[in-house]
Amino acid sequence: MPESASASPVVTRFAPSPTGYLHIGGARTALFNWLYARGRGGRFLLRIEDTDRERSTPEAAAAILTGLRWLGLDWDGDVVSQFDRRDRHAAVAREMLARGSAYKCFATPDEIEAFRERARAEGRSTLFRSPWRDADPASHPDAPFVIRMKAPREGQTVIDDAVQGRVVFGNDQLDDMVVLRSDGTPTYMLAVVVDDHDAGVTHVIRGDDHLNNAARQQMVYDAMGWTVPVWAHIPLIHGADGKKLSKRHGAVGLHEFAGMGYPPAALRNYLARLGWSHGDDEFFTDAQAMAWFDLAGINRAPARLDMKKLEHLSGLHIAAMPAETLMADIAAFLEAQGRPALSAAQRDALSRALPVVRDRARTLPDLLDKAQFCLAERPLDPDPRARAALDSVSRGILSELTPRLQNATWSREALEGLVTAAAAAHGLGLGRIAAPLRAALSGRTVSPSVFDMMLVIGRDETIARLNEALAWPE
Repeated sequence: MPESASASPVVTRFAPSPTGYLHIGGARTALFNWLYARGRGGRFLLRIEDTDRERSTPEAAAAILTGLRWLGLDWDGDVVSQFDRRDRHAAVAREMLARGSAYKCFATPDEIEAFRERARAEGRSTLFRSPWRDADPASHPDAPFVIRMKAPREGQTVIDDAVQGRVVFGNDQLDDMVVLRSDGTPTYMLAVVVDDHDAGVTHVIRGDDHLNNAARQQMVYDAMGWTVPVWAHIPLIHGADGKKLSKRHGAVGLHEFAGMGYPPAALRNYLARLGWSHGDDEFFTDAQAMAWFDLAGINRAPARLDMKKLEHLSGLHIAAMPAETLMADIAAFLEAQGRPALSAAQRDALSRALPVVRDRARTLPDLLDKAQFCLAERPLDPDPRARAALDSVSRGILSELTPRLQNATWSREALEGLVTAAAAAHGLGLGRIAAPLRAALSGRTVSPSVFDMMLVIGRDETIARLNEALAWPE
């Protein structure tokens, strides 16, 4: 099926329920809608489906907005509250009533349950068939009622889905769903259609757990004579074991992935590839994703979350992104974690260290750990193994080396020659002095190259750290 139902500009939407954290699957749905709209010069809308007043919370709604902003997904216009549009939804229900495509049903919950109990006992379908569907209005009692739409009883409802293909539902399996409750509040199934229609949504891209809803929602479009959008129901995300992703698999909330220090660009790239493909391309930019993304590339089979692939992509993005973007991501990560912001001196040092540490980092915490040598302030707090690396021989060599660094040319070639000569004077190779030198400069036994560290922290800091290390108790 073609991806566009008309020549109208593309309008997509993300419509989460504010009942908890933003699931990684919801974040991917938002991303797919964002990519599809942005890649076609269209509009991407955000609606909070807060009709369930008992479960919806302002805190969850705020968390959704925070998560989307962190992920880098911008939306057009104001955020819409579905609950605030309840009068419009009710008006459409009454219009359906006036059109004859809906009816007043006076059946009570007890009567409906009694019907279903009899049906179960007799082995019949429990699908409720209201006796009020074709009742004469003159017989209507003065009693509370719901408004039900008149679903077709025969034939089929066909969903031409851009991902799932042609999906057929027997109308004998679809009930006359309630569109307006007896207290005058609309149901979700009506509200979502009215909101999408009024917003001009052309493509409904959402999880395939909504596929059954599409059959009933399409009836509302037909009853109102509205254009049906392009349906695109995407498979859910599964864990590595092939089962629906849940907390037993570990992180499932977007905030958890942010907390682990994956850059937003890396997560956008990974989520785009999670169930969609463009040839064999794995690593790509937002601009490429917008240009390439289409509904035909979405797989029908559920995608599996693979943390190793995410880490790999994260490392590629950390290595490739502009330094200013990476520094901004680090600052945002520290703030979100409630950790102190970097000082001006630390930011300057980290900027110089990025070429040294970024290529092997997989996450932002990993990068910060590798850059700890330039972020640490004196006096260093060496770990036990670093202290042990400074034996009497290495201390003697470092004490001879330190004053020579005062007037050395501060280049990698010159520094490497100077250190090599100092070790050779004692009949030792460069490796024998590299370990204590690393310990003195970083307080650790694992760090970037000692010469990289010296170039990053500079002459004065290098000499100060060496002198400080020589004073460590043996």
